[in-house]
Amino acid sequence: MSGKTSSAAKNRYNAKAYDQIPLRVKKGQKEIIQKRAEQLNKSVNGYITDLIEEDLAVCNLLEE
Repeated sequence: MSGKTSSAAKNRYNAKAYDQIPLRVKKGQKEIIQKRAEQLNKSVNGYITDLIEEDLAVCNLLEE
């Protein structure tokens, strides 16, 4: 019953709170990325986001 309402509310929140960046990688890299994220106990999204934040911090481009 509440599944649709819950999903709709989550989708509205995500649309307001987050930007999306589609990402394409070469064949075979997806599995490598997933494996590395798992080794670090992170989701793929968390792993990629952390890498981007680290790079932006090094370049002093990360807003706090």
